[in-house]
Amino acid sequence: QVQLVESGGGLVQAGGSLRLSCAASGSIFSINAMGWYRQAPGKQRELVATITSAGRTNYADSVKGRFTISRDNAKNTVYLQMNSLKPEDTAVYYCNAGVTVVGSTVRYLELWGQGTLVTVSS
Repeated sequence: QVQLVESGGGLVQAGGSLRLSCAASGSIFSINAMGWYRQAPGKQRELVATITSAGRTNYADSVKGRFTISRDNAKNTVYLQMNSLKPEDTAVYYCNAGVTVVGSTVRYLELWGQGTLVTVSS
């Protein structure tokens, strides 16, 4: 079974930092882009940051200069370092990845993690 497993969420005071991790596991041949999205209560899911297999990054304007996305291709893992956190960063954070898997056939899957809650208190 191919899946994404996230970790690292929690409660932090405004101005603090957290690091999220997301590891892909299963019969993975390759991983293309990976990214982080978030959904605050009562709002739609939004892009936070993405990173290509070559390391090219893209950030939402709201997190530029505060968040850093990175990946370890050897570990099939993507990270999100979040600094200078604000109460408006409070949300469930979801990992996303485009994965090529090999089994009886070769398939391309878009995977989502289960989500990890980040709460920033003022």
